[in-house]
Amino acid sequence: MHLSIQGRPPEAQAGAVLHAVLDAGVTLVDTADVYCLDQNDIGHNERLIAGALRSWGGARDSVVVATKGGLVRPSGRWDTDARPEQLRAACERSLRALGVERIDLYQLHAPDPRVPLEESAGALADLQAQGKIRWVGLSNVSVAEIERARRVVPIVTVQNRLNPFFREALGEGVVAHCAEQGIGFLAYSPTGGGRLNLKLPDHPILAPMAKRLAVSPHALVLAWVMSKSPTVIPIPSARQVEHALDSVHAAELELSEEDLEAIDRAEFSRG
Repeated sequence: MHLSIQGRPPEAQAGAVLHAVLDAGVTLVDTADVYCLDQNDIGHNERLIAGALRSWGGARDSVVVATKGGLVRPSGRWDTDARPEQLRAACERSLRALGVERIDLYQLHAPDPRVPLEESAGALADLQAQGKIRWVGLSNVSVAEIERARRVVPIVTVQNRLNPFFREALGEGVVAHCAEQGIGFLAYSPTGGGRLNLKLPDHPILAPMAKRLAVSPHALVLAWVMSKSPTVIPIPSARQVEHALDSVHAAELELSEEDLEAIDRAEFSRG
C-alpha cells in the first residue's frame, strides 16, 4: 500500500522493493485497487505490481497476487461501495491493471452497511463462476460475517488487522475461527501501521529483546503475529528495500515461549 499512497516513493524505488522481496522468496503480494492517491489514480498499486512481475526474472506462476474491491477514493477519501455492480466493475478494472485473465485472490475490502453482505458475496461468487477470480476472500469482517458469506461462496482468506496495539482479531475470535475452518488469516498492519510503527524501537520490552536476539523490534512483532495461529500470514508494507527484507527475515525467527509471553503481557500504548 505504501508504494502507492501519499508519501509514495519514485516508481523505480517501488520496483526495487518488489523485486527484492520476490528474489527473497515471497510468494504472496497483497494489493487493492484503492491503493492510490484518489479516484483518478485507481489501480496504481496493481499496475506497479504487474510491471514488477513482468520485469522480474522469476516464475510468475510462483506468485499469488491478491487484490480487493469494495472501496472507492473520491477526493482521496476511503469510502465503502460494495454494491454488486461496483464490485463487477472494480474486478474488470483490476483484471486490466494486473494484466491477467484471472485474479488469484479477490477480496471484499469491507462489508458495506448499505448493502446486504450476501449480495456482495454473491457478486464475487458470480465472478468466480465466470472464471475471472480463482479464490474469494473477505476483509474487515467478524466471525458472524464470515459465516454469512460462506453460505454464499467458499471463503479461503480473511484479512483483518492484527498487531500488539490492536488485538481485536484475537479477542473477538476471528483468528481462532479461521484456524478451525482452515481459512488463511492475512494480518494487515502487523507492526502497528503509521505512527505506531515508530514506537517499536523504544518499547521497554521489545528493545532489550531485539538487542539480545540481534534482530529488529519490527521482526519481533512479526514473529509474535505469526505465532498466534498456523494460518496467520502477516502482510507488512515497506517503502524501502532494507525494511522489506527485514520483514522477510522475520519468517525465520522463532521466539521462545518466554519471549512470546512477555510480548503478550506487555503494554502497547496507542497514545
